[in-house]
Amino acid sequence: MNLKILDIDGKKNETMTVSDSLVGIKFNNKLIKYVIDWQLNHSKRRLAKTKQRNEVIGSTKKIYAQKGTGGARHASRKAPLFVGGGVAHGPKGDNYKVKKINKKVRKIALAQSISKKNTNKELFILQDIKTEIKKTKIFNNFLQKNKINNVLIVSDKATQKNIIKSVRNIRDLKLINDEGTNIYDLFKFKNVLFTASSIKSIQNRLINEKD
Repeated sequence: MNLKILDIDGKKNETMTVSDSLVGIKFNNKLIKYVIDWQLNHSKRRLAKTKQRNEVIGSTKKIYAQKGTGGARHASRKAPLFVGGGVAHGPKGDNYKVKKINKKVRKIALAQSISKKNTNKELFILQDIKTEIKKTKIFNNFLQKNKINNVLIVSDKATQKNIIKSVRNIRDLKLINDEGTNIYDLFKFKNVLFTASSIKSIQNRLINEKD
């Protein structure tokens, strides 16, 4: 599929070929939701932790006879019912992180997300920036001219270095390296702007590279 390449100066009018296996595949909502849940689940540590019944240190001796007391049956004082016992349904710390997704599934989900952006006409490609852009006004004018707002910029390392000063103060914009491309950010922002080198790198990693 041929996609138009935007130029920061608006002078060039070029296109590039991107594999249909990256920008023209079917979208699976359940798969995407599963991967986003996995990503959010691993995005930060869960520090809150309470002791479960089996983690409380103490005797397991029955507190009194099971029959003949007129009271309810109890085992040890480790039960959540007693002060000093375990906590029922409390936070379990990092034990929540039980989901695992293999690398191939993550690749498929990322390709589908990029394809979805292209289908919705929310995917744009920027010509690699060879010289440093220091003024925010220059890059902001480029975005306004092409009607691109609320945008995630996925850049190669060279371009990222050259535009970081000009984009860091623009509202509703995030700049990431192509190696950090992820589904959550793709759907958090309405539009996504890839540099020419970054889209090639991602295509090679997702489509051409052997698992």
